[in-house]
Amino acid sequence: MKFSRGLAALILIFFFQISLSAEYLYKDEVVQKSLFTEDVNKIGAELYEKTGISLRLVMLRELKNNQSIVEYEKNLLQEFSEPTILLTFSELNSKVDILANDSSLYKYFDKKQVLSPVASPIQAFVMALFYSNSFENFKDNLGDYGGTILPLLAQKAKDGEQVGKYAASMFNGYGDIADQIAKSKNIVLENGLGDANKDVLFIIKFIFYSVLAYAMFAYMRRKLSKRGDKNV
Repeated sequence: MKFSRGLAALILIFFFQISLSAEYLYKDEVVQKSLFTEDVNKIGAELYEKTGISLRLVMLRELKNNQSIVEYEKNLLQEFSEPTILLTFSELNSKVDILANDSSLYKYFDKKQVLSPVASPIQAFVMALFYSNSFENFKDNLGDYGGTILPLLAQKAKDGEQVGKYAASMFNGYGDIADQIAKSKNIVLENGLGDANKDVLFIIKFIFYSVLAYAMFAYMRRKLSKRGDKNV
């Protein structure tokens, strides 16, 4: 009888721990690392405790039955009654999205900025210069920067480091949203990204500027080389 009670208690503790680990990292079919789970849940738990807003991260391997990522999110949001924001990633579909169950939640963070494919204002200027088809489009592209997910996802990863790239990019975006909500609510998150987020973005910018500078140097060298050949 004692064994049965002890076994029941262990089972209850086990399922309680599973429910806690799945609370803010709601689903993870991609990373499946205990440290990643722990770090996401620390931020999510503190954010919910201080703001009443539930920020949940969903990491999917693949969307099923040709379902769009927005359709998936809308169905999932029906499970939550509290103010909830979903940050969802589907690996094989190469999709990332953010959806809230209350439109008023979008005033606490900048969805467009978080999901921007551009990290810095200089990069935005270059992109606007080459890809704008009107002055209005140029102005829109010029202000579209500050992305904390897609610039990291776009970086090439070595063999065996793909999962680490997914974890870093989605955690970066998750922390960015949480920090923005906290700032909007005039609170401080002890487990937030803070300066760590700025360091990651600095690395992204450094890589981009290095590649851009090398491309410009190579282009000028080819032009000068061709000009020299013509003069011979």
